[in-house]
Amino acid sequence: MPDAPDHQPQPQSGAGPSGPAAPGLAPLLSRLVPLLVAAALLLGANGLAMTVIAVRGRLNGLSDTAIGLFGSAYYAGFILGVLLTPLLIRRVGHIRVFSALAALNAIAILSLVVTPAGLSWAASRLVSGIAFCGTAMVLESWLNALSSNAERGRILSIYRIVDLGAITGGQFLLPAFGGGGPEILVMTGLLFCAALIPVSLAREGNPPVSDVTRINYFSIWRISPVAAVGCLTIGLTNGAFRTVGPVYAQGIGMDADGLALLISLWVLAGAIFQFPLGWASDRTDRRHVLMLATAGAGLSCLFLSGVTTPGVIFAGAFLFGGFALPLYSLSAAHANDHARPGQYVELAAGLTMFFALGAMCGPLLASAVMDRFGPSAFFIYTAVLHLAFVAFVGVRLVSREGVPANRRGRFVWLLRTSPVIFRLAGASRADRGRNAARNDRPAGEKD
Repeated sequence: MPDAPDHQPQPQSGAGPSGPAAPGLAPLLSRLVPLLVAAALLLGANGLAMTVIAVRGRLNGLSDTAIGLFGSAYYAGFILGVLLTPLLIRRVGHIRVFSALAALNAIAILSLVVTPAGLSWAASRLVSGIAFCGTAMVLESWLNALSSNAERGRILSIYRIVDLGAITGGQFLLPAFGGGGPEILVMTGLLFCAALIPVSLAREGNPPVSDVTRINYFSIWRISPVAAVGCLTIGLTNGAFRTVGPVYAQGIGMDADGLALLISLWVLAGAIFQFPLGWASDRTDRRHVLMLATAGAGLSCLFLSGVTTPGVIFAGAFLFGGFALPLYSLSAAHANDHARPGQYVELAAGLTMFFALGAMCGPLLASAVMDRFGPSAFFIYTAVLHLAFVAFVGVRLVSREGVPANRRGRFVWLLRTSPVIFRLAGASRADRGRNAARNDRPAGEKD
């Protein structure tokens, strides 16, 4: 059972460790600006790298399956990053770990300029997965340590805006520099290197080193089978789209501008749809909202599998992202409704690992399907998985009653950057009181 970073027990919307008190948001932001700038550079570079690797793989004549292997290698590295980063932090501290891993990510990307397309690229993506997960864990640990419980929710909101802006903006560097020459890889490497500067010059010292905890995956399953299967399914589908979606776009003749717009619309729609879906899930059985959103994602995929007009594809991708991207946050919120306070640490890390396991398999499976049946088969693959999850949630609905309204927590939009992101999801006093009341629930209750 792997180790994952520990933190104070809390739900997805629960209480975390208190950071230093600050008189207002403005003084806190002045301390966080270097970290947020580093996060923007890091997230933008990583999002761009995911797209560029797929584009260059196809330009180098690699098969769809080979390109899918790159995506699977990246998420395998992500899993290793979850396991290794806490050990590195305890050994040399946050600043040195961030600096080393950001530099390592730049090296991995720049190595693609001088190495032939093939297995060496898979090794590069494995290293990038380790490095990105590690740097994200460092930044998120730092942000959490610098913010009190009262500020943590606002900091999470700012971090989400940084993530959204960096990823969508970074995509448009691809049409600006082109995907075939070394320039786009050099630019990506420069962004990773630039992330070193604000962290190295920040006046903040290393935050406290957290302990580690053991993940019992059977325990995660007992807490919430729906959340476990949901995160696995999201990895198999969203993880596949993020890493081999560009292969689909190139396969139907989309240019670099169209590809950048496609990915950006997908990400932007996910941010927009979080709000109505989250609002609805706070007011009814979350499984109904999960079924609605998953069915919407599946039907959007079926629609995309049969269209070829660019404008229609963009509309379909917008709907797909809108319904599919909130599923991780909805699954996490549902799991936390069933968890006890002492289980939140393990649950946070466990759900991230379920997602990463799915994302490790998804790109390879999806690309193999495209190799065999053509680009449009990608969305048949994702539709089948989404609709299968709808059926699974339907079975759970008839086998167990929903969580009463007074036990449901507040929906929080979460990123999938690292398990530490759960620590930024602060709780209100009402949430903490509600969670304390769960201690009397019978052991082993499931959704």
